[in-house]
Amino acid sequence: MSQELIIKICADFAAIPIVLIGSYALVFKIPKGHRFEAYKRMLMAGLTAYLLAKLIGSVYQPSSERPFEILGTVAGASYLNNPGFPSDHTLFLMAIICAVWFETRQKTITIILLVILAMVCAGRVLALVHTPIDVIGGILIAMLGCVWYFDARPAMALSTKR
Repeated sequence: MSQELIIKICADFAAIPIVLIGSYALVFKIPKGHRFEAYKRMLMAGLTAYLLAKLIGSVYQPSSERPFEILGTVAGASYLNNPGFPSDHTLFLMAIICAVWFETRQKTITIILLVILAMVCAGRVLALVHTPIDVIGGILIAMLGCVWYFDARPAMALSTKR
């Protein structure tokens, strides 16, 4: 396999296992009586992260061009026609990983997802569609959306004791 193909697989297609594994965990690993509350928190966390990303991206852009444009080459992966901060791929995938961790506490699944996310981040940077700041920004902003999960465990623990 060529290096370009490996980078494209990491940058674009490694997101698919995160979505599939995360969906499995969020459907089958959350107890039935707690799903509605969990899904409400996930929706609010995802929307919060997305809103923050768009607000921060409108105020702060490290560069108006993507790395491949600066270097005068071709992008090695798919991208949206915008400056690139923060990375939408890492924002979306980290939001899924946070949901899996906070709502299921499945350590093994979360670690697997984080390893795949690291591949996506490296692929996006190596494909020259993002800088390291773009992918780190996406991860950090997704984690800011996690404020909705802070009361998830005490509420679930109280409802299971009754």
